[in-house]
Amino acid sequence: MSGLRVRVAAAGAVLALTLAACSGGGGGSHTPSDVANQGYVSSDGSTTTWATGHRKGPLDLAGKDYADKDQDVTGWRGDVVVVNTWYANCPPCRAEAPDLVDLANDYAGKGVHVVGLNATDAAGEAEAFQRKFDVPYPSIHDTSGAAVASLQGVVPVNAVPTTIVLDRDGHVAARLLGLADASTLRTIVDGLLAEKA
Repeated sequence: MSGLRVRVAAAGAVLALTLAACSGGGGGSHTPSDVANQGYVSSDGSTTTWATGHRKGPLDLAGKDYADKDQDVTGWRGDVVVVNTWYANCPPCRAEAPDLVDLANDYAGKGVHVVGLNATDAAGEAEAFQRKFDVPYPSIHDTSGAAVASLQGVVPVNAVPTTIVLDRDGHVAARLLGLADASTLRTIVDGLLAEKA
């Protein structure tokens, strides 16, 4: 019996260490850490929202998409904007893609814009991802890092994926680190749509 207890205790310790590593740090820290051999940065899965009057911005985010068209969120002032950082081989990015596609389709014409931000992939790989998930919204191809740098001055992006939601004035209203929960994201968007510009 004592051998079984030792194995159970060891398995529990391994599970606890694994969960701590995937959560982006222990001890209440919200600093994401690298996930070994996965190629993406994990996070603690936190959602942060800011009340009106405490929001930073407005956010100026612009660049070329994979069709070589200009994308600029400043042209969407008066609407709610959802910005999602991603890349094709990121497991949580792939997991959340169908929810983001549904959000974009469900809110099309309701004053909500979704835009991706990819600082990693070559055009072919990114376009294959967009075709696979039937992505209806553009993604800024940010190999120079300029778009990510413009975010960092307003809201830290410490994990991929990160989803940032802008209010009608272009201010940062919410940040979801890691895999975005679909119901949480929709609740945030609905709340912002109810606000006046």
